[in-house]
Amino acid sequence: MNRDTEAGTRSGPGAGAEAGPGTAAGPGTAAGPGTAAGPGTDGGTGTRTGGAAVRVLVAEDQKAVRAGLVLILRSAPDIEVVGEAGDGETAVRMARALRPDLVLMDVQMPVMDGVEATRRVVAEYLADVLVLTTFDLDAYVFGALRAGAAGFLLKNTEARDLIEAVRTVARGEGLIAPAVTRRLIAEFAAPRPGRPARGAAQAGTAPDPGVLAPLTRREREVLSCLGEGLSNAEVAVRLDMAEATVKTHVSRVLGKLGLRSRVQAAVLARELGV
Repeated sequence: MNRDTEAGTRSGPGAGAEAGPGTAAGPGTAAGPGTAAGPGTDGGTGTRTGGAAVRVLVAEDQKAVRAGLVLILRSAPDIEVVGEAGDGETAVRMARALRPDLVLMDVQMPVMDGVEATRRVVAEYLADVLVLTTFDLDAYVFGALRAGAAGFLLKNTEARDLIEAVRTVARGEGLIAPAVTRRLIAEFAAPRPGRPARGAAQAGTAPDPGVLAPLTRREREVLSCLGEGLSNAEVAVRLDMAEATVKTHVSRVLGKLGLRSRVQAAVLARELGV
């Protein structure tokens, strides 16, 4: 995801006043719920690392949860919270205005749910989306996956794992934790007794194995590894190649298959039995 450089006034460290709902945070203020920190402004820490901090928009309707997420993210010097949203519609509007690198998106929100918000953010190439999820919300999780979410994160994750997840998605890897991805794939792509596999087949459009024709043998091997939920490092070990080479192959696989994320590729691999 290309990062836009936006010029503006930056707030100094220790700014603590909160902007009111629906207003833009001015210099020296923090972005409140449903507010924007403003192009080029700091969401509250006043810290950047060589101008390359990961700019994050947090979308979560529960105020206490959102406050906790923001607090955790602002503790990392290489992550900048540029805004907060309490519903999906606001999240999309703020993503258009702020062009963050990443949107941390809850799936269950009022006005517009996180699935539709994810679909719009991804379709407009506004940012990568990291979805906050629980595993008892099957329809929401799978909908977000199909909408192009770059990663999934459990709400009860540890603070350090949340920070690393944001960094991982910002690097373009897309898979958060292999264990999470494997559980998602097992839930939504693998058939169970008495229940067909979810995904394209569930919508009446089973994937055509012919879509894999453009892939080279090596790219098919990489796709198979994605289907197992392996990270770049794990794929590199499995296939005895450099991690940078793995990243190149993943990008080519996504491009040839017309997919938005590694997670989508993983589900397709399972659906086709690669």
